[in-house]
Amino acid sequence: MLTFLLQAVFTALGLWLASEIVPGVEVLSSGSLIAAALLLGIVNALVRPILVVLTFPITLVTFGLFLLVVNAATIGLVAALLDGFVVGGLLPGIGCAIVTGAVSWVTGSLVRPKED
Repeated sequence: MLTFLLQAVFTALGLWLASEIVPGVEVLSSGSLIAAALLLGIVNALVRPILVVLTFPITLVTFGLFLLVVNAATIGLVAALLDGFVVGGLLPGIGCAIVTGAVSWVTGSLVRPKED
């Protein structure tokens, strides 16, 4: 549970940064930011694996780049479910996916316990 909450904090940081950098991505309040991060974690755990399996052939043909579209789709789903989180289309969704993924990757590698 602690790992999920820590990941949600990092996701919230990534979503905030994406709203500052990527045109077309807006977070209207801090409550919406927290809700979007938690909901994105749930969507990534439940819906994203199904999308990855269903789109595997096109992901294979595009050498994995289609996963950006899958990530943008999950972010778009979260934006559709929340009023205070707005993504203005596919390209802002892809930009948000790139920023959020990069922040999660960097923060996850910093926090991950080191193996001896």
